[in-house]
This record gives sequence, C-alpha cells and structure tokens, in this order.
Amino acid sequence: MPPNAFAGAQLSINLDAITPNWRALGARLKSGARAGAVVKADAYGLGMAAVARALHAAGCRDFFVASLDEGVDLRKLLSDCRISVFFGPQPGEAEEFSRHRLKPILNDLGQIELWRTHASRGAPGKAVLQIDTGMSRLGLPPEEVARLEAEPERLSGLDIAFVMSHLACAEQPEHPMNEAQLAEFKAALESLGQIVGPAKTSFANSSGIFLGPEFHFDLARPGAALYGINPTPDKANPMSEVVRLQGKILQVRRVDSPRSVGYGAAHMVARPSWIATVPVGYADGYLRSASKQASGYIRGVQVPVVGRVSMDMITLDVTEIPPEHAQPGALVDLIGGPHSIDAFAAEAGTIGYEILTSLGRRHRRSYIENGREREGAA
Repeated sequence: MPPNAFAGAQLSINLDAITPNWRALGARLKSGARAGAVVKADAYGLGMAAVARALHAAGCRDFFVASLDEGVDLRKLLSDCRISVFFGPQPGEAEEFSRHRLKPILNDLGQIELWRTHASRGAPGKAVLQIDTGMSRLGLPPEEVARLEAEPERLSGLDIAFVMSHLACAEQPEHPMNEAQLAEFKAALESLGQIVGPAKTSFANSSGIFLGPEFHFDLARPGAALYGINPTPDKANPMSEVVRLQGKILQVRRVDSPRSVGYGAAHMVARPSWIATVPVGYADGYLRSASKQASGYIRGVQVPVVGRVSMDMITLDVTEIPPEHAQPGALVDLIGGPHSIDAFAAEAGTIGYEILTSLGRRHRRSYIENGREREGAA
C-alpha cells in the first residue's frame, strides 16, 4: 500500500515536465554555456531523490544545494556529478566536504581561510568563490574582494572551479539592479583574474537566463523554473507545468442565511448555498492567507474558497456546480491544471517558491516518469 493511501488529496509531480524544462532553459543559453540544476530544499519540496535522478538521466551534471546535509544526501544518490554547497564550510565541516566530494561555495575571507587550511593538509582544494554584487547576503563584499586582490596568497593551494554571484531582481527585466550587478561582477572578475586563474563563471538563475546572453557566462543555475514557476512574470509562462494538487470532497451541505461558514464566522451566506468541505489546509501547504481569495476548479468550473482556510480543511461554494459533479469523493483542482501555481501564489499573497516548499507530507504523492505514473515517496 502506498504512503498516505487514504489521503484526502493527491499531489502529482511530473518528472516528464522537469527534464524538458531543464533542456529548454539550457537551449536558451549562449553557445558554450551550460545549465546546472538547483535541488535545494528537497528539490523545492518535490523530492530530491526523484528529481535529481531524473535530471541526471537527462544529462545534468552540475547540481546546487544549500547545506552540507543536502550535499551528503545528494552524493548518496549520484556518484558522478558536481555538487556545490551554497552555505560553504563551517568549522568542523571541511573533512565532510572532502569525504563526499562536495565543492564548498566560499562566501567570505573566513571561509576561504578555513578551506585553505584544510587544503594545506593535503585535502583537495577545489571550491567555488562567490562575489556579493548587491544581495548583501552571502559572498565577498567589495572590501573583501579588494583585500583578496591585495593579498592573493589567501587563495594559495586552492583550485577555484568557478566564480559566481547571484541576481537580486532578475524577474524584473527593467530593474536597474540587473545591469548594476552585471557591471560589478565583471569588475570583480577583472580584478581577480590573475588570482583565480582559468576559473569558469556563473551568474544567471532561472529568470537571469531570460535577461540575455551577457548574463549567461559559463554556467547557469536554474531552480524555480525547473519546477514550473514562471521565470518571466510579465509574460506567459514558458515552462511546462510540474505539480497538480487535487482534493477530494468530504461533504457537501446546504447552508442558508443567517448561518456562517468557518472560523470567526468570516463568511456569511447571502443566499441558499451548497458548501463543499475538502480535507486540505495550511498544514498541507494551502496557506491561510488564501482565505476568501483563492478558488478551486471542478471540471474546469471555478468554485470560490469561502471562509477561512483552517489547518486541515477548506470550504468551497459549489452552488453553481451540478450536484452530480460535486459529491463526496469528487476531485477539486486546487493547484495546477486550470489553476497555475503562480495564480494560487498570487491569491495567497506570496510567490510560487513558498507554495512549492510548503506542500505538506499528508498528500498521496505520485510521480510521472517516462509516461508512467507511480505512487509513493521520491
């Protein structure tokens, strides 16, 4: 029996869409550039094991994760790929990076010194160097870039595989930050050129790929677009849909004024209505902020969410749906199908990233791969 065999919702993850998305993004890159894949946060909540194996089978060899733990887990799945870890090494972690053949992304002078000390003991010194060009998170700020240029011995013994930075506003093509970051990245590369040697370069995330070839450099790092989130929010989504969440109706009941629906009596019916209860709530990633804003779809017909989203349930007004189509056990499309993940995210006042990574573990999951659907965990 598959996990969550009796769940009230079905989450379908289409691996046959993820791999074409990866190929399509790679095809947009300039000649000589290649696309990696960001699979952090359990592949944005969709299951790193299934997603990484599918991408590897499609030819991807450059993977990015956030933490050392994620890197160790990914190495157990894939032996012949390059894995870079965004957070870089912390004290006591260097040996684990080497043991699992993970490339740390060095984000400040302290991490550079930690890794150089590790390499001086005979360990492999391959690493990635990150430059902060405006995010003000990880990466060497301008003053540390200048210090590294003045003190090149800080990189002695290290093999810098590539130098990277990260775009802050790539989903807004006209934002001046994009060109400002590009200029700062190029300036940093020029100043460090003699120090890092023939290192490759990486700059573009999903949306950055669509900014044009000057942002592509050698290696792009798509993440959200692989999973069907629109990398060009001001245009039609060029990516294929990956996830579909469908809930099963638990109950349908007639409600008339002056009765209310849900917590806080937040919805008062104004006419005789039929209200369907579906067992999906904020514990399952259907965010509470979507209360009174979101909709489901039954056979392509929109049905509004009424009342507040609770931990385990939502209520929908199905008055306009023929009774034979709104019965216990009938499926309601909540995310995907006629209701894209970006549309639901907008209704919830957030972004598709948060929706994907919030999808709970109570759904009955299935994966579509090579034209076949299989149920179970990643």
